[in-house]
Amino acid sequence: MPKGYWVSVYRTISDPEKLAAYNKLAGPAVRTAGGRTIVRGGRVVAYDAGIAERTVLVEFDSFEQAVAAHESAAYQEALAALSDGVERDFRIVEGIE
Repeated sequence: MPKGYWVSVYRTISDPEKLAAYNKLAGPAVRTAGGRTIVRGGRVVAYDAGIAERTVLVEFDSFEQAVAAHESAAYQEALAALSDGVERDFRIVEGIE
């Protein structure tokens, strides 16, 4: 069964306090749902139309698990804390294997 991934690229971070509140709630919500954070922040080199801002990559055992984690009450609480503190491109994608 192919794995599922959350890919999140932050275009702007307008409120670091909201991002910190989100991180405090999102980390446990992701781990409880079976997610493993592979990339969080760190160095970025952007090409083409890319933006060299914060990037996060989370791996799940399946695409369905990744979608369920996003829809969970715990993660929805984290999103409420984040609200308008950032502008990001968030996707859930299915892996090849």
